[in-house]
Amino acid sequence: MNNLLQGINLYLVGMMGAGKTTVGRLLASELGYGFVDTDEVITASAKKSINNIFAEEGEAEFRKLESDVLSQVSAYTKLAVATGGGIILKRENWSYLHHGLIVWLDATPELLYNRLKQDTTRPLLQDSNPLLKITNILKERESLYALADLRITLQEGETPEEIAKRVMNQIPSVLKHSDAV
Repeated sequence: MNNLLQGINLYLVGMMGAGKTTVGRLLASELGYGFVDTDEVITASAKKSINNIFAEEGEAEFRKLESDVLSQVSAYTKLAVATGGGIILKRENWSYLHHGLIVWLDATPELLYNRLKQDTTRPLLQDSNPLLKITNILKERESLYALADLRITLQEGETPEEIAKRVMNQIPSVLKHSDAV
């Protein structure tokens, strides 16, 4: 299986709470790839939390850092990359993402809310109605997420291992289509 992608990177996109980091680590292991979480790289290089970056420098500065990290990561091969939920908002990021295979972990707002309701570290959830906020963010981003090569619709109660297995099983169907283009 580790030759499946022939070295091209696998980029996981989707909303916060979709499981990009957890599933990404499993996929990296399965593929014999390295693993990178763009949010972890940003917090390590900025030496502050994403919450603090948002609070002190604003979302625009965070998105710039995110694009810088993605441009650096995309220069490598054999990586599974968990991206931030909003990475798809900037057009320039798509030029980097399209160098690899893009997988959208698609979850309902309710599933995301249930996973995130105890998480106080998410700047975009500091809202009086987090479920509505998640629903609205997803509506804004859905057409962009839909540009991914592969869409994996998450089911309530599904384990990260089951999701990773579904991704692995569906990769060949996408690669066949891209070879025919």
